[in-house]
Amino acid sequence: MADERSPPAALAEAETLAREIAVAGARLALPYVAVAADIGAAQPPRGLDGRPFAETVFRWLDPDLRYWEDHGFALKAAFIHATRVCSEPFYFRDGRFGSWRPNAALDAVTNEAPIETYGVGAAIIAPAYLPMGVIGAVVWATPDAGLDVVSVFERHAVTLHGLALRFVATYGDAVAVREEPPLRLTRREIQVLKWAAAGKTDAEIGELVAISLPTVRFHVTNAARKLHAAGRSQAIQRAATLGYIGAAAASGPMRTRA
Repeated sequence: MADERSPPAALAEAETLAREIAVAGARLALPYVAVAADIGAAQPPRGLDGRPFAETVFRWLDPDLRYWEDHGFALKAAFIHATRVCSEPFYFRDGRFGSWRPNAALDAVTNEAPIETYGVGAAIIAPAYLPMGVIGAVVWATPDAGLDVVSVFERHAVTLHGLALRFVATYGDAVAVREEPPLRLTRREIQVLKWAAAGKTDAEIGELVAISLPTVRFHVTNAARKLHAAGRSQAIQRAATLGYIGAAAASGPMRTRA
């Protein structure tokens, strides 16, 4: 039988992981930590006592910058914006973002506008991508611009990334409300969504896969229901997020029979 933690148990484990995150930062001379369990959520991650971890476990360079209370912070902070375009760990140094390899997306964020550092001299950022489009992030920072953060990154980025993923996933388990088993799309639902993602109309999809127009619409509607999506476009986006469809899979001819 699978080990299913109760929400309180998962939250207690998340608190333990939050402390591990803080200890790791202190050990690596990156003692200032900011965490988002979901950069799209208005509420910050909270402990068993109901208080944000940002007030109890973590501290930031500027104690007056209560970023977790600013619902618009994720829209204006380049550190968070960069997590939307880069799913691997990256670092900040000399006013620029960098990673293990050349990364055009990070370069674009860097070059878009001068980065508001909020006092950060150097940092390591670990995005944490979860199913259904949830993106979390952990930022370990220091005001010391002289820290050789690239060396720290090369030695410890994998470990930090794993810690961030564990925290975000565990916290997600603690706050999730699961009344249904994980969704599964059928082969036909995936097929019609792939063609829809390629820009085909329902009538064209019906011709391509040799089913009637009402049947195409039935499969699109059923897939949207399973994905809790409000319509065709959102169903395509969520199916892509879950790895059911992709641009390459939807680009070529695919004529099949039921």
